Amino acid sequence: MKPRLLDLFCGAGGSAKGYQRAGFYVVGVDIKPQPHYCGDEFYQADALEFPLEGYDAYHASPPCQHYSMMQNIVKSKQKHPDYIAQVRANLMAVRKPYIIENVYKAPLNGHLMLCGTMFGLRIIRHRFFECPWMELTFLSPCNHSDIYDPWHKDGVGQRGKLLDAMQIDWFMTRPEVREAIPPSYTEYIGKYLMQFVVELKV
Repeated sequence: MKPRLLDLFCGAGGSAKGYQRAGFYVVGVDIKPQPHYCGDEFYQADALEFPLEGYDAYHASPPCQHYSMMQNIVKSKQKHPDYIAQVRANLMAVRKPYIIENVYKAPLNGHLMLCGTMFGLRIIRHRFFECPWMELTFLSPCNHSDIYDPWHKDGVGQRGKLLDAMQIDWFMTRPEVREAIPPSYTEYIGKYLMQFVVELKV
């Protein structure tokens, strides 16, 4: 049987697809319906209250609006909740490997930054990952010289172009893909996570 990973605040599944490619059976949880979720199972529930027992590893992508640059520009970040501390406490209590993903300036511990250009993608999409249990090999630095920029020079992102740029090969709406991360990120992390989980079972 495949190791089971719980994908909290899953959205339409950018993270889930990467973990599936790394060999995990992925169970998603989101407070909103997610008809386009690509994981193996989905539960509509509050990710802060969903039972955590019975999984080998955990990924959480709490809402990022509290820390996003746009919310700081318009000075509305206080309208958006900050769940990171509570999510971390919940996951640490389980005593299993976990990853928390968020944006720049989110209060993640010992974070890893990934960029689309590290994986040969023509999109930046910087995201930060708290994964305190894992040692990673070196990745090439960012190279922003030839990218698709949906937020500035290329105008407001078109759904199809965003899907192609992030190599998302299943249907997402435009709001869904704007919230997603490229599956390459969690496929990369997931390979190390899989090795760690297997070693724990030996």
